[in-house]
Amino acid sequence: MKIGLLGLGTVGCGAVEIIQKNQRDIKGKTGTDIQVTKALVRDLNQPRLVPIEGIELTTNPQAVLADPEIDIIVEVMGGVTLAKDYIIQALQNGKYVVTANKDLLAQYGKELFEIASLVKRNIYYEASVGGGIPLIRPFKHCLAANRIKSVMGIINGTTNFILTQMSVAEKEFKDALEEAQAKGFAEQDPSSDLEGRDAAYKLAILSSLAFNSKIDVSKVYTESITKISLRDIMYAKELGFAIKLLAIGEETDAGLSLRVHPTLVPEAHPLATVHNEFNALYLQGDAVGEVMFYGRGAGSLPTGSAVVSDIIDVVRNINHQVDNGILETTFPSKPLVPMEEKVSRFYVRMKATDEHGVFGSVATVFGDEQISLDMILQKRRDFNVAEIVLVTHDVKEAQFNRALCKIQSLVSIRNLSNVIRVLERS
Repeated sequence: MKIGLLGLGTVGCGAVEIIQKNQRDIKGKTGTDIQVTKALVRDLNQPRLVPIEGIELTTNPQAVLADPEIDIIVEVMGGVTLAKDYIIQALQNGKYVVTANKDLLAQYGKELFEIASLVKRNIYYEASVGGGIPLIRPFKHCLAANRIKSVMGIINGTTNFILTQMSVAEKEFKDALEEAQAKGFAEQDPSSDLEGRDAAYKLAILSSLAFNSKIDVSKVYTESITKISLRDIMYAKELGFAIKLLAIGEETDAGLSLRVHPTLVPEAHPLATVHNEFNALYLQGDAVGEVMFYGRGAGSLPTGSAVVSDIIDVVRNINHQVDNGILETTFPSKPLVPMEEKVSRFYVRMKATDEHGVFGSVATVFGDEQISLDMILQKRRDFNVAEIVLVTHDVKEAQFNRALCKIQSLVSIRNLSNVIRVLERS
């Protein structure tokens, strides 16, 4: 069975390496020889990370998309506009499609799955979330008997590496980011990772499957990690927490709550010990209970592993003439709960004039909004300035925001240094 690649970069080379290395095992599992015959590339002369004997390189997309001998198109080129056009052409030409493109699926998945359904083909996308961690297939098959209550995880390796270095090596944010870039864990323009957009795309894909719902990724709440300082990391440790960028999806009676934001995670929680570029997803099902997936969330071979597993799935379905209908086109839309209605706990760090009655005035504001405090730290600083750190009990976000506005207006408050949500201790 012949495969055409759209892209031969990090992930494409990883997939080719796995196919070459495990050719005998793959044939044993499928009964079929799998061969990559063509690859669309930008530069024919660029050095490749794997041997490419037998693979015809081309800069002409039609040489791959319209080749009648190619059964499966693997899109690992990235980007959105061209990738979308090429996948549509591939489907219309009768090809099955494997993709690792989370940005594309989060934004245009509904349209692409509907086209695939019309032409009686399918799109496989295990590699789009979590690299080599099996997530898509477990949601679609292994956990299908469950009503998923919530999904919560660390699904961006760049931000997790940065926050880990800040915690373990006590580096400032800027230094941790530079190290992530030097080691290849962060792009030169890391904004999609730092601002939470990358995690939001992945959360949209997972939540669609977890909650059987069409998801508008533009409605997923996101918050950056760029305001997290080493002081926040150290205070969190003192209070018994680690700071992580969490992607959280929940289904409630009022609708879906989908959000990506920095979070204080209790040290005893499994997600608190997920370090560096590793990813983890923690979910709760009504039948299975608590389940956690953990592993490398990116990289040539981990992501290539997911790509090749999808290729194997396609080959088996073709060989056995299995019509594995497209589940994604059956999902209805569900309402999203506004963040103002969400109930959370909050960490607040502020600087105030070091004088009698300051904390009392802050506590009065919180009391007026019926917000109770769980933990309090007060540190003496230089130049007659005190730093106050506190953690609230559960409060509706709208109430908390009203209290913050009042606190900022107090004469004794120099600034609100940071506000971070807190995960409830189990």
